Order: sequence, then structure tokens, then C-alpha cells
Amino acid sequence: MENKLKIGIIGLGTVGCGVVKVLSRFDDIEVAAVAVKNINKKREVEVKKITTDPYEIAKDSSVDIVVEVAGGLAVKDVLIEAIKNKKHIVTANKELLAKHGAELFDLAKENNVVIMYEAAVAGGIPIILPIKTSLKANEFNSVAGILNGTTNYILTKMEEDNLSYDECLLKAQKLGYAETDPTGDVEGYDAMYKIAILANIVFNKRIDYTKIYREGITKISAGDIQIANELGYKIKLIAQAKKVDNSDNLDIRVHPMLVDKNRSISEIKNATNAVLLSGFPVDKVMFVGPGAGQFPTASSVVGDILSIKAELHTNSCVLPMTMCNHSKYANIIDIDDTKNSYYLRISANNEPGVIGKIGLACGEFKINLSCIIQKGVIDNPNATIIVITENCYERDINSMIEKISKDNHIRVENKIRVM
Repeated sequence: MENKLKIGIIGLGTVGCGVVKVLSRFDDIEVAAVAVKNINKKREVEVKKITTDPYEIAKDSSVDIVVEVAGGLAVKDVLIEAIKNKKHIVTANKELLAKHGAELFDLAKENNVVIMYEAAVAGGIPIILPIKTSLKANEFNSVAGILNGTTNYILTKMEEDNLSYDECLLKAQKLGYAETDPTGDVEGYDAMYKIAILANIVFNKRIDYTKIYREGITKISAGDIQIANELGYKIKLIAQAKKVDNSDNLDIRVHPMLVDKNRSISEIKNATNAVLLSGFPVDKVMFVGPGAGQFPTASSVVGDILSIKAELHTNSCVLPMTMCNHSKYANIIDIDDTKNSYYLRISANNEPGVIGKIGLACGEFKINLSCIIQKGVIDNPNATIIVITENCYERDINSMIEKISKDNHIRVENKIRVM
């Protein structure tokens, strides 16, 4: 078939192979070339041309769209070269966009090409284009979600199987959900990059990812999950960005949260992702689906390719609604200035007056308690005390913890915010 859309792909791993497989269903699209690190590696798919030099693809005059599914930051200069050569870009690279998106989008606008990145945020869940099109009439006040399948799988298994974090991480690694080095997932980096991208498009402000508070799930114990369950909560790693008191300030962070079981997002299990948007006039809307995997991610990548294809050669500007038209950076408040309700798990000597000391410390920093529970003590000199506070400033809860921790008989074992 003549005049086929020519695609150049950088990266032929799990996702890259999925993209090739899905594109094979379209007679009017051709994978013209693929760039890989190891040309001799055995792969699931056959391609017309394979090279170890990604710049060949960036400079190839026959290539219409460059698809980047290699990941990492090393591809930045290749994409810059492709953009300068008037190539449209489709990428799944959340780290690159979170760290260098401003530069890349400015360059794309200068060269009248688009960067599409549906697969970079929530795998197979369509979220970027819906925000830019179907939900364009809305003024949003918050976006939040479960944006990392690995951590959600681990927390799900800790709850369902009553296993430790380490045991569930090992399970996730054996199933391929977690990398050998899981730091990017379990310490919240992956979710941080994704919420930076979402906040950018939801609030029309550039986001400095270094100002986003980040905390992973490595301190969550099976005991925390069990206690939360008894109190009517699930523990989830939540990435959220919201306006502060209807001002221009944003509160953006990633950390574990106790989520009320009555909230639908609490029921998101295993590697599934969810994105919850709140605004006017839509009120609340939630997108749920597979957040990773070969074909869910390929679905979003190929969807972006087809969106570009539909407008290619028909307009002077392809998909203008997807271009970045803002240049101001958001003012992101410090975590100390945020207000939250808190869950505290405290270990203390089982002796009179301990709960009184905790109460006095809370009173000193104007922290109201929603509930305080002492778990049963049998043949053990220590008691476990669970405290849930009402909303208070982060700086005040930290000062309270510092105060009671000066007592050698009281130790705050964990602090988790409540959604």
C-alpha cells in the first residue's frame, strides 16, 4: 500500500514488541526502523530494519513519527534531534517528561510538531486526551490516584495474605511486577513523575518535580495494614495534587495513605491503577484500568499514533489542543504547610499515664484526636497504642512526635496520613 505512515521505534523491549505487534494489524502503517542497544538479542517480533544508532531514526526523512519506549534520560538528545527534524513524538517516558518536559515541549511547539504521552502516566488507561478534550470545560481542584501497579500489588498481597513487605516484594519480583532493583517503584519515584505530568495538564502550570514530597511503602508493616482494616481503612500509595484553599498554590505529594473503605479507590487491587479527578462541573470522575504491561501500554502508544495519523497532512498544526501553551511554574507548598489527618502507631511501656502523656503532647500543639486505642497486652511489657488525629498541620504533628519521643518509654513506630 502506497503512502504508508512510517514509524521509527526507539526501544524493542516488552513494550516495544507490543507496539510492533499491535501496529501489524494496520495495513497503512509501517514500522520502518527500530533502534536497540543489542542487535543480536533474540526478540518476539521481526522488523524491517534494526540499528544500534537511534540518531538514524531521528534523522530519517521517511519517518513520520518517532516512538520512544526505551525509557531513561539518555534518549533526551535523540528526541531533540527528531523534533528538530520535524518528527512527531510518541513516548511512554514519564521520567524524561517530568524532568525535561518543559524543554521538549517548547522545542516541539517551535518546530510545529506534537509530543503525545498517554502511556507515560497510567499505562492502558486513557487520561491525557480525556482531560484535554472531553473534560476541557472543567476547572479542576484536585487529581489523585494509584499510579504504580507494583506498590499496589505489594500492598494488596500484604493485606490479603497477611505477609510482610519483604515477602510480597519477592512475590512481585518473581511475577515480573517489580524490578531487581525496585527503588523506583517502592520509594515512590515512579508515581512522583506521573503526578508531576498530571498536575501539569490539570492545572495548566509547569511542575518542578524536585518540590514534590515523596515517600514510599517500605515502612508499612502487615500490622499497620491489619489495624487499618479493623478501623475501616485500606492502605494505598496515593499520588495527589490539589489546590490549596482555592488559591494558586498547589499541594503535590506521593505517600502511603489510609483510605476509607467507603471510597471506591480503596477497592483498587493488585497491579490495577486509578485516577480520580475532582472539579466543576463534572464533580468527581474516576478512570480505572491496567497501569502497565505489554499490551495495555501498547494500546495507549498506538492510540497516540492513530490520533496523529488522523490529522497528519490535513491541518497546518496537528492536534493543537495537545500542545503546551503555558510557561509559568506552579507554587508548590512545603509538606510542613499541608494539613492532614494522621494515623500513628506508638509502642510504649505498659504503665499508667502513657496515654495521658500522648494526650497532653497533642494538646500542646493544638492537635485534636479522632480516636485513641490501646491494643491488648499479654505477657509483654509493651503496649501498642493507635492514634488517629483530626486535621492538623504537618509541622505540628512532627513537633508532637518529637516531644513524646523524648520519653524513652514511648516510640512512634509509624506515621501515615489519612485520605
